[in-house]
Amino acid sequence: MQRGFHAFIRPFLQRHFHTIAADRASLAVLRSLGDAPLLVFGNHPSWWDPLVAHYVCRHYFEGRQFYAPIDAAALEQYRVFAKLGFFGVDLKHRRGASTFLRTSLAILRSPGGSLWLTPEGRFADARDTSARFQPGIAHLCTRLPNHAVVLPMAVEYVFWEERLPECLIRFGEPIHCGQFGNLDKAGWQGKLFAALRETQGQLAAASIARDPQPFEPLLSGKKGTGLYDIFRRSRQALRGARFRAEHGEKFN
Repeated sequence: MQRGFHAFIRPFLQRHFHTIAADRASLAVLRSLGDAPLLVFGNHPSWWDPLVAHYVCRHYFEGRQFYAPIDAAALEQYRVFAKLGFFGVDLKHRRGASTFLRTSLAILRSPGGSLWLTPEGRFADARDTSARFQPGIAHLCTRLPNHAVVLPMAVEYVFWEERLPECLIRFGEPIHCGQFGNLDKAGWQGKLFAALRETQGQLAAASIARDPQPFEPLLSGKKGTGLYDIFRRSRQALRGARFRAEHGEKFN
């Protein structure tokens, strides 16, 4: 099921993005994670986030299984998601919180498990740093084993030189739970909030610079502008020159 899903998701993402790329400097932190229980938490700017996270998990966290909570009503309607690592949480009732904690801890105690969360709990602009976090993630962190790692991940979807958008990613500094075992729920809430907002700020600065060189392409999609390329291609052919679909610098 997972292999079939990724056979579909790769061309699907390629049709809708020019590039999915990660800040190259931030990838160095991934080498220090080892096989520790891993909780990845990120901002939630769009509908694309779960698909991008699933793809990122498969390619940057090889050997780890993706898990993420989803509204129980939505999972009931789209049951196939359960086979892709999504588990249902009833957000309207108190028992949903205990289900979330119980399931999340079971995932993080299982070999090769990774849990992916968007603690804002709603869509929020990538540059909006005021959105509050839902309390579940901080409550979960107070119960994690000392060898667990919590990793911030910022995402932006931006238009640069091409018709299709770029999906840009940056990982923050890993938070090793053993170093913060004395933090209570409020302390974790503040630490997680600060870590993700710092990572978002760093990604925003790189995004505003509009320079692909600091980014490592994870996936390359469609290039060019479509209709206008017909005229560009014809003009280059008349000149005997090779046609280049990209309008700006290439990711490499």
